[in-house]
Amino acid sequence: MKPRKLSIVLAAGLALAAAGCGSGNDSGDAANKSAAPSANPNAPVSISVNCEPPKTNKAERATFEEDVAGFQKQYPNITVSKVTDAFPCYDPKTFEPKLASGELETVFYVNFPNVGRLIESGQAADISSYVTELKTYPDYNSSLDLFKKDGKVYGLPTDGYGMGLVYNKDVFTKAGLDPNNPPKTWAEVQAAAKKIAALGPGYVGYGEYSGGNTGGWHFTASLYGRGGSVISDDGKKAAFNTPEGKAVLQNLQQMRWTDNSMGSQLYIEWPALMKAMAGGKMGMMLGAPDVLISLRNDFGGKFENYAVTAQPEAKALLNGGAGYMINPKATPDQIRAGLKWIEYKFLTPGKGQLDYVRAKSQDLTVGQPYPDLYGADTASGKAVTDLRAANANIDAAQFAGWVEGSKGITPKPEPGPYAQEIYAILDTPMSAVLTRKDANVDQLLSDAEAKVNSMLASKS
Repeated sequence: MKPRKLSIVLAAGLALAAAGCGSGNDSGDAANKSAAPSANPNAPVSISVNCEPPKTNKAERATFEEDVAGFQKQYPNITVSKVTDAFPCYDPKTFEPKLASGELETVFYVNFPNVGRLIESGQAADISSYVTELKTYPDYNSSLDLFKKDGKVYGLPTDGYGMGLVYNKDVFTKAGLDPNNPPKTWAEVQAAAKKIAALGPGYVGYGEYSGGNTGGWHFTASLYGRGGSVISDDGKKAAFNTPEGKAVLQNLQQMRWTDNSMGSQLYIEWPALMKAMAGGKMGMMLGAPDVLISLRNDFGGKFENYAVTAQPEAKALLNGGAGYMINPKATPDQIRAGLKWIEYKFLTPGKGQLDYVRAKSQDLTVGQPYPDLYGADTASGKAVTDLRAANANIDAAQFAGWVEGSKGITPKPEPGPYAQEIYAILDTPMSAVLTRKDANVDQLLSDAEAKVNSMLASKS
């Protein structure tokens, strides 16, 4: 929910059309049916890819373009004919129409909540016959399981995250708080937020999302931390109208209206809260460790001022991330080429996103504890760990609270294949408690429960 990648996780999604899709001018006419790869692995082939960093992120965009050139040099038979930039990488306003109209790229970015429904609706190619050609494939950790169904593989994860509490150390110091001893309970968060807000105009103790599906996403993260669930184990009923769900909303309502520690601005889209946090006057927000990198690279925040610690009182951690899938109308040669791009750009130690020597030379951050894609004892896992440690240019202490504090906390996936639809419904109670002092928490949860139950029933 990588900041760019994390943003995708945060972005809203509407139900996808059930029809299959194409990959623009680069795809073949026949849909892939797990066909055997071409007899000639060097046959000329053209693919399109997405998720290039925006022009505003000059450093990461430059490395992306460098990787496209290096990839084509290594595989001269493969032409990357089209590269689409996006910020965030997954934006429902562009992704959903392109998917429905058959204009999606050959290789496309997908956040974890959308993986299941893309597989169910036949909108991702079965790549099972091809993944064994990837050198790093055998080293994957359990994150790969999300992209599997009935023994088949439909995509590859390229990053992941677990939630924590992001905070501004400089703001903590100004408020008389110890930046080396961040809050461990929600009561401590509330008390710290009041002190930060008391610094004066513009200071916000704690920031939270209230719309754009990000509100529902953060409600889910907070609910999981309190030990609750959004849907039942069988996925057929809402499960958030509980004391845990009520506690999430009541806590926010109290901080907003009794303590006046959350300010009056609503943060609807993912970038809105990030911009506010990067501005230097917000104390805390929920977020994954990669938020620190996005605050620096995408929003101009002073990196050394931020740290991330474990989510307060967490009994479970919302666990998400993203990866890449292949358009179902791609030819066998395009599938092979697309997977080679994914491996080159995201999965090979020393290349692409794992080229820590280059990242350090370009003053990009090195040393953060992600992406975490491989088993710790595998060749790929050891290589990534060693390269990361050898080229670290950040203070590992900024992430230490999260690394240590999150150990042993059960990871919990997002709520099923209709997570985005659920998040959209849960935006309403989140927005209500932050905009109306007299919002009725019980009624809000009851109304949202009815809507989620109706939505889930319509999918069965």
